[in-house]
Amino acid sequence: MNETQVEQVAKGDDASSRFGGGQRWGFLFAPVDIASIVFFRILFGGIMLWHVSKYYRDDMIAFYYIKPPFHLTFYGLEWIRPWPGDLMYLHFAVMGVAACLVLIGWFYRAATIVLFLTFTHQFLIEKSLYQNHYYLMALISFLMIFIPAHRAFSVDALFRPKAASQTIPAWTLWLLRIQLGIVYFYGGLAKINVDWLHGWPMRIWLRRHTDFPVLGDYVHQEWCVVFFTYGGLLFDLLVVPMLLWKRTRMFAFMIAISFHLLNSQLFSIGVFPWFMIGATLIYFSPSWPRTLVYKLLWIPGRRPLPAAAPDKSKLTSRQKLTVALLGVYLTLQIVVPFRHFLYPQSESWTEEGHFFAWHMMLREKLVGLRFYATNPQTGNSGSLDIRPYVTERQIRRLGKDPDMILDFVHFLHGELLKQGNEEIEIRVLALAALNGRKPQPLVDPTIDLTQVPRTLFHQKEIIVPLTEPLREEAWEVPLLDWEQHPDLAKYFTSEKR
Repeated sequence: MNETQVEQVAKGDDASSRFGGGQRWGFLFAPVDIASIVFFRILFGGIMLWHVSKYYRDDMIAFYYIKPPFHLTFYGLEWIRPWPGDLMYLHFAVMGVAACLVLIGWFYRAATIVLFLTFTHQFLIEKSLYQNHYYLMALISFLMIFIPAHRAFSVDALFRPKAASQTIPAWTLWLLRIQLGIVYFYGGLAKINVDWLHGWPMRIWLRRHTDFPVLGDYVHQEWCVVFFTYGGLLFDLLVVPMLLWKRTRMFAFMIAISFHLLNSQLFSIGVFPWFMIGATLIYFSPSWPRTLVYKLLWIPGRRPLPAAAPDKSKLTSRQKLTVALLGVYLTLQIVVPFRHFLYPQSESWTEEGHFFAWHMMLREKLVGLRFYATNPQTGNSGSLDIRPYVTERQIRRLGKDPDMILDFVHFLHGELLKQGNEEIEIRVLALAALNGRKPQPLVDPTIDLTQVPRTLFHQKEIIVPLTEPLREEAWEVPLLDWEQHPDLAKYFTSEKR
């Protein structure tokens, strides 16, 4: 490789015509500067280390994983449980060590595998804790197993100089770009729905921030609602194309910074905005960290990169396998988010197809929840106190999701039987107000849910279709007053039926 070609590799120019012999997929294996991948490795390792430290600092490990007697589970993954006793503390300690090793690039391959397994295990234990950014972090931890981001600026590269390299195959860079692009673009697609286009639930959220600096004076004005509603939609759909085009890249990045910083202040979405700001730099030239360091240290010119692998006329068997696996993974990422179309009702109402689909910040669902136990022989019925079995967060979350309600009812039924109770029936009154609508039942309150199995298919038997229309003004009756409200009193029954 001559000096000009080295310069092109450093800049991340499209080398598909120069490397790969004109093959259809040869461009995926063209060498690009490893610098941006190294930055991404350090960023991701740091974010994961911060995640672990936060769980220790706020005592969230015991609160979420050790103390609760019950965990809401994903269908088919009920076998994924917390470790017994206090072993979850050890679990998070191992995760933290793995994150630190990824950050510095030491025993990188083993560390990425351990990080993926420990984080994904934690992520899948409790369905009520689901966040889209946790799902993204699980996916990234999986992808980092296969991306050799430790070949430079790492302890591994220091101790094993023969394995070090200043270049990396282009597919590693594009895999991360596509993964992040899916998050942005699918988040925008999900916003193309009737509620969002009419300004719900953004209208509700903004009016909670009247004390926000400057913005608080305008949150009640309709133009502000329209700006945030359609601005968020257009940002999600257009930010990646604008980042890919060099002429609009810096402008798009500035908009992305503003967007994520504003989200971090308006909404409680944890580390996600900060991670996305750093991760979005993956769309810049692969050599941007190297170039930045040279400029900051006043190093003139560029240091030459090692020569690229020789040109090959055909893909090797290993390269063909890489292309095939990339195709399978990306196909799943593209198709799975559309599974909500397999269900007949809105996923914002039924939650069917909501998870693992990048449906971010689409609904405000206020729920009133009450469980009734009935002795079928005597007909005696009474309300159940579920607080000994679930946390406040679980209560808030499970009332929004019929599958979670079923999961908990089956657990609760088993607990009552263990306590020596006779065979009982359990019915649930779950009144939900979606995006400012008047509350209505989410599940049929007349059905004994102990006899209804969980399934991946539409729960037609128990889910009540959404019939309440959107309102010009949001329903603002306090939850504690629902039982006395004349429009809702018909749903409530006495404890003896």
